[in-house]
Amino acid sequence: MMPMVYTVYGFAIFFMLAFVVVWSIHIIALAYSKWKLHRTVDRSPPEQPYPGVTILKPLTGVDPNLFSNLETFFTLDYPLFELLFCVEDEHDPAVMLVNSLMHKYPHVDARLFTGGIRVGVNPKINNMQPAYLAGNYPLVLVSDSGIRMRDDTLLDMVQHMRDDVALVHQMPFACDAEGFAAVYEKVFFGTSQARMYLAAEVLRINCHVGMSSLARRCALEECGGLAAFGDYLAEDFFIAKEIVSRGWKMRVCTLPALQNSGTRSVGALQARLTRWARLRIAMIPTTTLLEPLSECLPLGAGAAWAAGQLLGAEPLPFFLVHVLMWFLSDWLMLRSVQNGSPPFTKVQFLVGWIWSECCAPFILFAAFFNPEISWRTRSYRLDWGGKAHELKPKLKF
Repeated sequence: MMPMVYTVYGFAIFFMLAFVVVWSIHIIALAYSKWKLHRTVDRSPPEQPYPGVTILKPLTGVDPNLFSNLETFFTLDYPLFELLFCVEDEHDPAVMLVNSLMHKYPHVDARLFTGGIRVGVNPKINNMQPAYLAGNYPLVLVSDSGIRMRDDTLLDMVQHMRDDVALVHQMPFACDAEGFAAVYEKVFFGTSQARMYLAAEVLRINCHVGMSSLARRCALEECGGLAAFGDYLAEDFFIAKEIVSRGWKMRVCTLPALQNSGTRSVGALQARLTRWARLRIAMIPTTTLLEPLSECLPLGAGAAWAAGQLLGAEPLPFFLVHVLMWFLSDWLMLRSVQNGSPPFTKVQFLVGWIWSECCAPFILFAAFFNPEISWRTRSYRLDWGGKAHELKPKLKF
């Protein structure tokens, strides 16, 4: 009987420690967001000229917002940069769109690269490789096709590039849009994703998402260039890991990355989150085992049971207060990331928040039970450690 009692109390102590740690992360992230995000970018003339920036824009296909998203890169308020567009297929409709923008802004140094160079299984790395090799400047910005830029965003990123920093990245967020999918996207990226991202920045944990990331070319070359990461689908994580292991630092900049895809859907976002979860499971499996305890409902259930065992508390009221406080904390976090009120009502936020929290455990379970990763028209399987192997398409008869 005694070993069973010790086991119960051991689990109860574990859940209560997890409860304290996760709520500490809430407090750290919320406080840091108030201090860090949306600072006014210094536009005064610098003492030393800003370094030139090579901007790599990998493109595949066209969505309704692509033209306006890309146009924001032609209007950046930065003294010296080049725009290098990367398209795998020369017949891709994105080629015509890029050409029209280059014609509209002839004063901007912009070039188009097609065909790519195969250096591994990662199609994004393969697509960018020719442009990366042709780049002229000491800083390299990799920016996904769905990113929309404020005119001072690049300036903000470069100003964070101190002498000991080699990687500056934007925290993922989303542009305002209509529909439930847009609410779901903004709630996820403005609450749970923002919380872990900002806490990781404070605690110096690698949580790098490379959708908008500025790196020193010399630091990339120390690691072997982009080609060295061609066998990883989560190249952003491994680029950050290698750069930091060489003594460099990385920083999150003031302005969040504004994702502005023209084709939003709940299913597409959940498929994306499931893909990210599969990547995490392969890259850091031990940490991923604890991931359910970072979610509101599993943590609340475990902590409510533990409070009953250790403190004699009533589990249901404890759980309900936990959920309410989590909800209010997420509302404050979203307002901080948004820099004001979100573009939807509190009722819409409540519905989106409930949906996001209820779906989170199922997304993680789906990633565990189906390790195959689908990315656009390709499928992959990961080894432990994160290296990927492309799967050949199944023949249809």
